Amino acid sequence: MHSIRNVAVGLVCLAAVVGARAAERVALFDGKTLDGWTVLTCEAVVDDGTILIKAGNGLVQTARKYGDFVLEFDWLALKATNWDSGVYFRYDSVPEGQPWPLHYQANLKQGDEGNLDGVKGARSTGLIKPRAWNHFKLTVRGRHVELEINGQPAWKADGLKGPAKGFIALQAEVPAGGQHRFRNIFVTELEQESSGSK
Repeated sequence: MHSIRNVAVGLVCLAAVVGARAAERVALFDGKTLDGWTVLTCEAVVDDGTILIKAGNGLVQTARKYGDFVLEFDWLALKATNWDSGVYFRYDSVPEGQPWPLHYQANLKQGDEGNLDGVKGARSTGLIKPRAWNHFKLTVRGRHVELEINGQPAWKADGLKGPAKGFIALQAEVPAGGQHRFRNIFVTELEQESSGSK
């Protein structure tokens, strides 16, 4: 009986270790280089421990795709007003002749920060600190998506469609929306749920 109990306890501990490894929080940005990123039709540099979106319309895109995940990052708009950028996720390509994918984007446009077009209920107001660093925590699991802004729940919604895996990218929209900085970018990959419908 004791040996069976010991085996059961061992299996539980092993499952916990495997689960912990699967949920490891990994830095997407090392603070020094753009290793692990691809810069598309824009200019981005590492400056003062941040990714500075310096010029152009385009993307700073992860080198690989992600399925279900928790994405955490800090962002700062450098323009005094009418700033505009965003973070894209769950897309597999950019239409030819266009600087950005069709969806999905956690918006960083003034007055629309954190809102997600095309998903009912993915909107909030009043959680942003203007002209300061803000922290986003975006959770994507299957068709479900939710956002925390500066440690406060912003919204929870369902209805993601399209590929079950896709790139993550920082949007450059500098001509209209000004420069942005990003830092403390981490991803925690979650066990994949059923894919969203196309």
